Amino acid sequence: MSTVTETGGEVVLRVSGLEAGYEHRGGRGLGRRRVRAVAGVDLAVRAGRTLGVVGESGCGKSTLARAIVGLRPAFAGSIEFAGHDLAAISPRRRRGLSRDLQMVFQDPYTSLNPRMSVASVISEGWRVHPGIVPRARYDAEVARLLDLVGLRAEHGSRHLHELSGGQCQRVSIARALALRPRLIVCDEAVSALDVSVRAQILNLLAGLQSELGVAYLFISHDLDVVRHIAHDVAVMYLGTIVEHGAAEEVFADPQHPYTRALLSAAPSVHDRPDPAGGDAPGEIVLGGEVPSPAAPPSGCRFRTRCYMASDRCAEEVPELVVRGGLGHPVRCHFADAAGGTAPRPALSR
Repeated sequence: MSTVTETGGEVVLRVSGLEAGYEHRGGRGLGRRRVRAVAGVDLAVRAGRTLGVVGESGCGKSTLARAIVGLRPAFAGSIEFAGHDLAAISPRRRRGLSRDLQMVFQDPYTSLNPRMSVASVISEGWRVHPGIVPRARYDAEVARLLDLVGLRAEHGSRHLHELSGGQCQRVSIARALALRPRLIVCDEAVSALDVSVRAQILNLLAGLQSELGVAYLFISHDLDVVRHIAHDVAVMYLGTIVEHGAAEEVFADPQHPYTRALLSAAPSVHDRPDPAGGDAPGEIVLGGEVPSPAAPPSGCRFRTRCYMASDRCAEEVPELVVRGGLGHPVRCHFADAAGGTAPRPALSR
């Protein structure tokens, strides 16, 4: 059985054994076939904290995010939120829970209606969920939310084409906050922004969390971004979680070979000393591409690109468990080789 680390705090979202993806036609006479882009994921997000989910493009991160908010079907498993299994309830009942579970997408220009003014974008949720804000208070509440995300009240009368990318993303965040949610799913919410604007948005999210107590499920391929904002980290590869733990622990002592490769490729890692001593580590270069989720490898899904793979990896699926003296769960047969951590590979550029 998979293990998810939980230390303190109320769990606002618990995902168990989640399988999700899409259907495609398999060819003449083969009918439709399900592709599991998310294959048996377990994770938990605690109140007032941020869980970062990291991995390469094509690893199923966005499918996971969309399945949680109901934009992708869940084939199996459960999504427990506010006392309900979101994977099992009707769309109508799920719509009623949407005020507590919001999402910020990567591209605000496609997730926001360009025909609507900023004020209308932010207040739209109040019309869907009446009772949150009285109609007479719409203008004042819009102005308050704009100020909260670092915009001015006069931005409420503008449209998206009159704003910068960073300003549009602030509007997306204001729209999500308008319903006073308990959890916001951020799917690559800063990846399209300039570095300076990205830092502003990350600081804004962290400040809002401290002020409002909102929890984040933060999806990103950028480990430096996740290092900045996340309390806990789940590393995802080809639809599965391969390592999960407190952010400081995972970043300081990565145990899965995939996590090590991701961290070694982060630009900032070469500016820091190796925690084991010596010079800063070089980059671990992984061969090949992420396999298709329609035809994943047998056994360990990472084995076709892993520098530690053996015959056992092709035959036996590793469990996500705490191994030996390790402090957090890892999905690798050799993460605890010979009673200690597996030897680091020879690194190359």
